[in-house]
Amino acid sequence: MSLERTAGVVCAVVFSVLSPVAAVGQVIMEGSGPGSIVRIFNTDSAILEAREKRQDLPCTVSPIKPVLGFDMRFHAGYEVTIPLRELAGSEDLLTTLFRVTPENRPDEPVYFSQRIKVPSIEEDAKGDAYLQGGFDLGEGKYKVDWLMRDRSERVCSSFWDAEAVLPARDRDVQLALEAGSIAATDGEPFRDEPPVERTTVDGPLNVKVMVNFAPQNSLSALLRPLDVAALVSILRNINREPRITKFSIVAFNMQDQKVIYRQDDADRIDFPGLGGALSELKLGTVDLRKLEEKHSDTAFLSNLITTEMAGENQPDAVIFAGPKVMLEERVSPEVLKQLGGFEYPVFYMNYNLSPHANPWRDAIGTAVKHFRGAEYTISRPRDLFFAWTDIMSRIVKSKLGRSASTASR
Repeated sequence: MSLERTAGVVCAVVFSVLSPVAAVGQVIMEGSGPGSIVRIFNTDSAILEAREKRQDLPCTVSPIKPVLGFDMRFHAGYEVTIPLRELAGSEDLLTTLFRVTPENRPDEPVYFSQRIKVPSIEEDAKGDAYLQGGFDLGEGKYKVDWLMRDRSERVCSSFWDAEAVLPARDRDVQLALEAGSIAATDGEPFRDEPPVERTTVDGPLNVKVMVNFAPQNSLSALLRPLDVAALVSILRNINREPRITKFSIVAFNMQDQKVIYRQDDADRIDFPGLGGALSELKLGTVDLRKLEEKHSDTAFLSNLITTEMAGENQPDAVIFAGPKVMLEERVSPEVLKQLGGFEYPVFYMNYNLSPHANPWRDAIGTAVKHFRGAEYTISRPRDLFFAWTDIMSRIVKSKLGRSASTASR
C-alpha cells in the first residue's frame, strides 16, 4: 500500500479523557486518477468491490453531507465512533481506506488513506474514540466506499452515496471545483495563492482592504477555524480578481484594538505573511491602559478609519470586511467629516452568520453609510459571490466615470 503522497486534510481522534487530541494526516493515495492503478491489499479491494458491510471491528460511521463552503468548494466527509474497550490493550494502529467515485465516471475513483496510532488504553476504559475525515467535491453524485482495520485485521466498513448540488437560485455561483471533481480538503488556511494573470482592460485597479479578524461573538476569546476560513475566503476572492493589480491590506482586531498586519501596494496578497501575524494574536488579553480609557475601542476605530482613508494616493476602492463591531459609542460624524471628500467608493462585507440575531447596524456600517457606501451581509457562500460581483461592477463603473471626467477637463 502506498501512503507517501500527502494532501493536507486534517482530522482528529479523541480517545475520551485518556488521550489528547491527535492531529493526523489524510492522504490521496499514489496512483489515484484516470488510467492509474492504486496498490491496495487484495482483501481490502474485495471488501470495497463487494460493498460488503463488516463489523469485526465495531464502529459507527455517520456520513457528512456535502456542504458548500465560503471557498466555493463542497465539503463532505464522515464521523466514526469506536468503543474504547475495542481498542484496549497495548498500542494499536488503525488504517482507514476509502474511495470516492463520480457516478458518471465509475472508472475514475480517487482513493484516500489515513493511519492513526492508538496509545495504550486500559481494559476497563469507558467511552468512545472519535475520528473525523473529509474531502472536497465539485457538483455531482458520488459513491463512497469506506473501511477501517486494526492490527488484528478486524474490519469495519461502510458505504454511502453523496450528492453535491447547488439550489436552482444559486446556479450563477462559480464553484472552485469542476463538476465531478474530487480533492483533498486544504488543511492550511494561509497557504500561498497561485499567480493570477492580471488584466487592465478596465484600467489597473488598486484597492485597500481593512479586515477585522475577530470572533463572531465579541466576548469570545477564541477565533474559530470557521471564522478564519470565511474571512480568508473573502480575501482570496478579492486576490483572485484579475482586474485588481494593486492590493493594500490592513488586518486588525477590535478586541485587542491593534493593527496586526499590514501590506501596502502589493501585486498580490501575502497569505503566509498574514497567517504568521495572526498566529501571534492572543485574544482575551487587554491592555490596562485601554481599560482605563473610556471608549478606547471607539477611539481606535476612529483613528484607524481616518488614518487609512486619508492621504493623497487614494485607491480605487476601500473595502471593510469582518464581523459586526457593536460599540457603546460609535465613530462621531464630526470625526468622519475631517476626511473631507474623496472620489472612490466604500464597501462593507459584513460577515454575520446569524443576521436575524443582530439586525442592527454596527459602528463600521454606520461609518460606511456616512460615506454613502454599500454594505453586504455575508451569511452564506452565495452571499459572498453575489456581493463581490456587485462590488466589482461598482468599482469599475466608478473608475470609468472618474477617468471620463478627467479626460473632459
